[in-house]
Amino acid sequence: MNLDVLISGAGIAGPALAFWLEKLGASVTVLERAPRLRASGYAVDVRGAALDVLERMGLRDAVRPYETDTRFTAVVDSRGRRFGRTARGFGVIDQGDVEIHRGDLSRLLHDVTRRHADYRFGDSIAAIEHAGDRVSVTTARGARGAYDLVVGADGVHSPTRALVLAPEERCARPLGSAMAIFTIPNVLGLDREQLLFSATGRVASVKSASDNRELKVCVFFHPPSGEPIAVDDVAEQKRQVAEAFADAGWEFPRLLEAMKASEDFYGDVTCQIRIDRHHEGRVVLVGDAGYCPSPLTGQGTSLALVGAYVLASALASSADVPAALATYDDTMKAFARENQDVALRVARGFAPSTPFQVWSRNVAMRVLPYMPGSELMMKLAMGGVRKASRAIALPAFA
Repeated sequence: MNLDVLISGAGIAGPALAFWLEKLGASVTVLERAPRLRASGYAVDVRGAALDVLERMGLRDAVRPYETDTRFTAVVDSRGRRFGRTARGFGVIDQGDVEIHRGDLSRLLHDVTRRHADYRFGDSIAAIEHAGDRVSVTTARGARGAYDLVVGADGVHSPTRALVLAPEERCARPLGSAMAIFTIPNVLGLDREQLLFSATGRVASVKSASDNRELKVCVFFHPPSGEPIAVDDVAEQKRQVAEAFADAGWEFPRLLEAMKASEDFYGDVTCQIRIDRHHEGRVVLVGDAGYCPSPLTGQGTSLALVGAYVLASALASSADVPAALATYDDTMKAFARENQDVALRVARGFAPSTPFQVWSRNVAMRVLPYMPGSELMMKLAMGGVRKASRAIALPAFA
């Protein structure tokens, strides 16, 4: 198949799609607005159908050296008391699940595709115009080109989506909280551990990484005084996180002090992207740009991998690009929606809303490790996520 394809976004979905398009003989250009590959991010999970995609890519063994080696997860309270210890990382539901830092997976996908795909960093799509069976694109740097297919794999705030399908306010569904992710030195001396903290309206996960040299910190919170999260102002986002956790106790003074110097800090609202169609003409959305479920279930990466595979398989099965995009949309829609619905249920009880809920949650976690079949109980509690992760029959790749 002799296709010229432009992909916007070099995170997970974009390089994963580039991998499959190379097998179709397509010419692929990947635009990334960041000046270089982003190595930041928290641990992400690959489970269910996405594991099958990794196997079909021949990359299951390649990711093994990059899997997190978390020995256990424990809950910690405001006084530093630990309890509720369970094996491996919190997002690992089944034995075969992959937990890997987002930056490692992104780098791996880039490494296996960069010889065939033309990666262009520091640029992004500025204008799109359909011209018959081609799509004319102008980039922010003024470059112009025409393509058979343009793919928006450019995240929650996708400019491709805004240019062609819908403005963000029409498809972003806020879930009522903000989040922040950042890397700091291992000031707590954690040894392949993950610690979970919850207080009224606040949740945090702290995980050791990079052979225990670093901590990956992820927090969810309600911005102080109901103010909106400062989406494009990192200094203000750090101030909001510091204010939200100022009275949280435990080791938060040390974590917040180290956060000031963090160079990979990322903050945003927690939201879903819900849109009726994921394509228009010869422009299509993949991953968070089209169906972000929110970070609350850890399914965003799996949806990106599955979406890239389903799109490529549809293109492999039909020489008619618009028809292939319609097939992709029909195949992905129900799968994406089921994963999003699970995320909505998780969001409703993710952060305790009263001191009593904090207390009752901690009590439940204290006794869980001592109950018969505790690991089975944890799997049952995450049963909705597991079911949703498998709720698709992957098409064959012709």
